[in-house]
Amino acid sequence: MRLGVLDVGSNTVHLLVVDAHRGAHPWPAHSEKAVLRLAEQLGPDGALPEAGADALVEAVGAARASATALEVDELLAFATSAVRDATNSAEVLARVQEATGVRLEVLSGADEARMTFLAVRRWFGWSAGRLLVLDIGGGSLEIAAGVDEDPDVAVSLPLGAGRLTRDRLVVDPQSAAPPGPQVVEELREYVDSLLDPVVEQMAEVSWERAVATSKTFRTLARLAGAAPSGAGIWARRRLTRGGLRQVLGFIRHIAPAQVAELEGVSAARAHQLLAGAVVAESVMRRLGVDSLDICPWALREGVILDRLDRLAPE
Repeated sequence: MRLGVLDVGSNTVHLLVVDAHRGAHPWPAHSEKAVLRLAEQLGPDGALPEAGADALVEAVGAARASATALEVDELLAFATSAVRDATNSAEVLARVQEATGVRLEVLSGADEARMTFLAVRRWFGWSAGRLLVLDIGGGSLEIAAGVDEDPDVAVSLPLGAGRLTRDRLVVDPQSAAPPGPQVVEELREYVDSLLDPVVEQMAEVSWERAVATSKTFRTLARLAGAAPSGAGIWARRRLTRGGLRQVLGFIRHIAPAQVAELEGVSAARAHQLLAGAVVAESVMRRLGVDSLDICPWALREGVILDRLDRLAPE
């Protein structure tokens, strides 16, 4: 069957269309995305402004049209942190459904962590043993761990790269100067403080393999020397804590516009990379993780796999 997954995330609205059936590898047939950076648009009152809602309606409508043109059998549409946290979330969701006919399911942070964990488990298989999975999005950080396909621990924290850039770094993408060292240090202390209860919780959990997903981790791994995207999804990629510290030590001293010029860095997200690197370094340090394997599958693939699992056997 042909499945479409519409992921309304904190940075992008991403449509992924795959051809798949139960028990088979889902093969991508089409991918398109619109960069909206919803997490950065939330106002002081926590609401998504009219312009942001307009852009979201347009992006969802375009994705719906593409899915129809591609003869998708089913469209799985969901929203994550930015829409979930918006104080006018209900109004925005109702407007999207009325204008486009698409009903967005709002995933909880824990559900995000679980779905991502499922995707990572399927990618690496049972031989990976107990897994620790980290995912830095635009609005939140997800952490999950366990030995089965459903993790024993699944938590979400408001430590997304876009959210922290907006609230803690206040970075202008076109700025000619990086944030000051005191600002970066205060961000690190803030991240550590939110990680404290999770670190206590994770003290009771063990793992044999630590894995990271998400654009942020992939970009940091690339800057630390991992294979470029052109090497394909099968290329093994890894991010060490030492490599991450070198990357963080470099990008914290250059302007966002210069970060955007680095190989492997998306211009649309370059200004968020410093916040993402601070979160990555903090969580690896606090959990005692020396090395992370980078998984190409994440939340969207987890949603697809979960849906295929619920299909009746042929």
